[in-house]
Order: sequence, then C-alpha cells, then structure tokens
Amino acid sequence: MAETLSSLQDLKGAASAGSENTAPVYTQKLDKLGRAYATGKRKDAVARVWIKPGSGKISINGRDVEVYFARPVLRMILRQPLEVAKRTGQYDLMVTVAGGGLSGQAGAVRHGLAKALTHYEPELRPALKREGFLTRDSRVVERKKYGKKKARRSFQFSKR
Repeated sequence: MAETLSSLQDLKGAASAGSENTAPVYTQKLDKLGRAYATGKRKDAVARVWIKPGSGKISINGRDVEVYFARPVLRMILRQPLEVAKRTGQYDLMVTVAGGGLSGQAGAVRHGLAKALTHYEPELRPALKREGFLTRDSRVVERKKYGKKKARRSFQFSKR
C-alpha cells in the first residue's frame, strides 16, 4: 500500500522518487536499406512515403513532383514539414499515393512525410507536432442518407 506522508520533507522525498516518469524516448526506425517509412492519410487519399539522405529529389508514383503536382500550392503543402524541420534538400523522397483528389493526396503526402521524418530523426518530433503535421485530419465526406438528395440536402418542397 501507499505510505502515509506526515511532513513536507516526506512529500519532497516522494516527489523526487516519482520523477522517473518522464516523456517517452523515441528511437530511429529504419529499414534494411537505411530508409524511413511512414503512411499518411487525408480524406480518401493514402500516401506511402520513404525518405533517405540525398539531394532533395522527390518522386511521386514514379513521376517528378513538378509533373504530378502541377499547382504550386500543392507542392508548397507537400514541402511544409521539410521547411519547418529546416531539412529542405537533404532527403530524397519516394512516394506512392492513391485515392482521393490532388488536394487530399498532397495532404496525405505531407502527413506521411512528417511521420517519416520523425522516424528518421526523432528529435524533430516536437517541432512537427507543434505545427500539427503529425495529426491525422479526420474530416471525411459525410455519407448520403436515404430520402435526401445529398448528405443533408432535401428535395424541393411543393405544396401542390
């Protein structure tokens, strides 16, 4: 059972003895080729991301990032974790992404890239977590209900 504390000195001693419960220590997770892998998701899109040290080459589904994500906004979304971690141009990315539209796919790649960075360099986790890149955005399309035109839209009411 727990011991009874009778004075402030006992309380200080108990507090210092229980201070071993610190934050968990994260370790580096690499595959046999020296790459870090993570899966990112957004809406219906799923991205599988592998990173390894390199010159900053980004390949998405076998194509260059400028070809796959033609809009600059999507490329900016994709590179946000690298910019926050100040690792732009230090890692080669190999990405496989499927499902959803281009915007959802860019968000999925960003989520997967942030997770892969934390697997490769665990000390980057607080910075990426603070920016919200490690949190999976759980918003998805609401399903269509019967008796409705869309998820919430009703048919037009007619009195006659």
